[in-house]
Parts: sequence; C-alpha cells; structure tokens
Amino acid sequence: MASPFQAVLSCLMLLVLPALIGAETSAGRFFLMGDGSIHIRNVHTGEEARVTLLTPDGSLNEEGFRRIDAVFGFPAKEKDEHVSLRLIFMLDYFSDRVAPGKVINLESGFRSPQYNSKLRDAGGNVARTSTHIDGLALDFNIKGVKSKELWELIRSENCCGVGYYGGKNVHLDSARPRFWEAETSGVRTGESDYNRRIYLSTDYDRYRTGDTVRLFFSAVSDFGFGIKPVVAFADGAEGDNPVATAEIRHKGDADCVMIPDRGTSRFIDLTLPPDLREGRYRIRIDFCQRPFEQMPLSTVSNEIELLGRAP
Repeated sequence: MASPFQAVLSCLMLLVLPALIGAETSAGRFFLMGDGSIHIRNVHTGEEARVTLLTPDGSLNEEGFRRIDAVFGFPAKEKDEHVSLRLIFMLDYFSDRVAPGKVINLESGFRSPQYNSKLRDAGGNVARTSTHIDGLALDFNIKGVKSKELWELIRSENCCGVGYYGGKNVHLDSARPRFWEAETSGVRTGESDYNRRIYLSTDYDRYRTGDTVRLFFSAVSDFGFGIKPVVAFADGAEGDNPVATAEIRHKGDADCVMIPDRGTSRFIDLTLPPDLREGRYRIRIDFCQRPFEQMPLSTVSNEIELLGRAP
C-alpha cells in the first residue's frame, strides 16, 4: 500500500507530466518566434497582410503566407516556395519586442535579379548578391520606433543580417549573421564576387530524427559550380568536428552534383541520419568543380537543433 507521501507525489507527477510533454512537443520550428500574429503593409503598393502565421494545430498558415508573399511581391507559384519563413518569424519576434501589434511598413521586399541590377546601375547602395533576390530580406520601419535602436537590438542577437544606412529603414535578412552601417556595407568593394560569400541555409531551425531538411544557397555571384553529395554534420561553429554524414538526394551516382542555376540551388534535400544524437549542429557542404580559385572549398549552414524522434 502506497504511503501518503507516495500518493501525493503520484498526483503531482500526473499534473506536471502533461505540461512537460506539451512544452517539449510545442517547441517552435525556429529559435526566434513572436506571438504568431503579424501586420505588414507595402508602402508602395498598399498591399497589406494582417495574419496569423500558424494554424491552431501548429502547422504553417498557407493562406497567411500567400498574403505575405503578395506584400513582398514574391512570385511564390513560380518559385514553388514562400518568402523565407525564418525571416517572417524573426520579424514577428523583433516587432513584438519593440512595438507589439503595430504595422510593419515594408519599403523593399523581393527583388528579381534584373530589378536588383537596375538599382545597382542607377547608383543604389545595392549588393550584387543581395539577399532580397532570394526572398530572404526586407527593408522596413515601424512608426514610433527609432530605427537605430531597432538595428542595435537585432544586432545584439547575432542571429541574422541587419543593416542601417542612417535613414528610417532597417534591413533585416535571414542569411549569414552580420551587421553593417552605410560606411561598412562593402556594397561596391567586390567582396562577394567569385562566390566568396556564398551561404548555406536550412528551411527550419529545429528537426526530428528522420525529417527531411531542405538546404539552399544565397549570396551566389555565379552559378555553374558543383557540390559533393555527402554532407557533414558538425558540432563546431566553423563546420569542424564532424560527427555524422548524410547524402543529398540526387540522380545518378555522380561524385560532384552540379548547381547550374538559382532554381536548383534552392532545393537540395537530405534525410537526417537516424544515428544522429539530439543536440545542435551545423551542416557543411564541400564544393567541387569550382569556377574560381577564390571560391571557398566549403560552406557551413546556420545552426540547427535535433530534438530526437517525434513522441
């Protein structure tokens, strides 16, 4: 027969255990997420989206993201993807911190490569490999929020790309963590030429064992390079100390998979290895058939977290 103490302990466990399980299973797919509601308005077109980002069951609100795509001017049907999910959840996170519920004024969203080149040719402070081209960036402001202070807040998280040019707008992107002001932007220096700043991203931050991971490149100056089909999972920030490998999905048995164009670079899939332990990792891809000797030998993704198998 259980003692009174054991009976009380059992009751407490029954009360606490569901909460613990719920907390674990409800972990968001991204490290930075706000309250899940966002209000964005394109200041040029008047297109507006006031939406929730997730459905009640926690899945992506597809209709909401279609409306966000329209605000960004992002051709989702043509590209078969949305504007960067990580970008939108980060935007929700930071806007909630400084001005919850207020409208986010979008000054610049998606840019086609042709339009980006046109802005550069006109003398704009526009990078050749701008993250706007891949739907990973926006320039924005929030009424009543000092842009320099917002820039400093985002910069302090070391999560993403954030720029401030001295006006009312802040640039935010979901690519390589970095920060800059007008005099340090390096836009006209050629530092991103020869694929020197090529960056690898994952579609989400958190995964379960056996999940599919979609990888994609950004900051690509020139296509026509190859990647080795076996990638490494490393627990070092620079892709060092590999602990597991996986093979990307590709046709044939080529030991160098070519990336001929932007569309191909956006959909590189792999399955997480079953023996990879729970923890945080970065994915390293090695290049082959590099068109320039200045191009790096490899690149490393953002950090991801493996939560183990689904309960």
